[in-house]
Amino acid sequence: EVQLVESGGGLVQAGGSLRLSCAASGFTFDDYAIGWFRQAPGKEREGVSCISSSDGSTWYTNSVKGRFTISSDNAKNTVYLQMNSLKPEDTAVYYCAAEELPSYACQAPDYWGQGTQVTVSS
Repeated sequence: EVQLVESGGGLVQAGGSLRLSCAASGFTFDDYAIGWFRQAPGKEREGVSCISSSDGSTWYTNSVKGRFTISSDNAKNTVYLQMNSLKPEDTAVYYCAAEELPSYACQAPDYWGQGTQVTVSS
């Protein structure tokens, strides 16, 4: 059974930091790209970041470049999203997703997690 389990969400003040984790199981981790998406109330879901478990290449949406860092621990089948300098507009449910390689920006995920809420207060 494929599972993507997110953790690390919560409430933080603007300017603060959070680290999200995505623990993957049920598929060959090295054959997939793992990405983070987010959906704010009343808005469409958008891609935030993506990392290839094969070669470590990364992609970020423009609004998070320089603030967010995605990383992968292949030994633990876990991907992290370090979020610094958080802004109220980062408030959303953050989802982890996996797309079989090759992938560009995790645009067509095969699997999704259940999501974790991130709330940034002003």
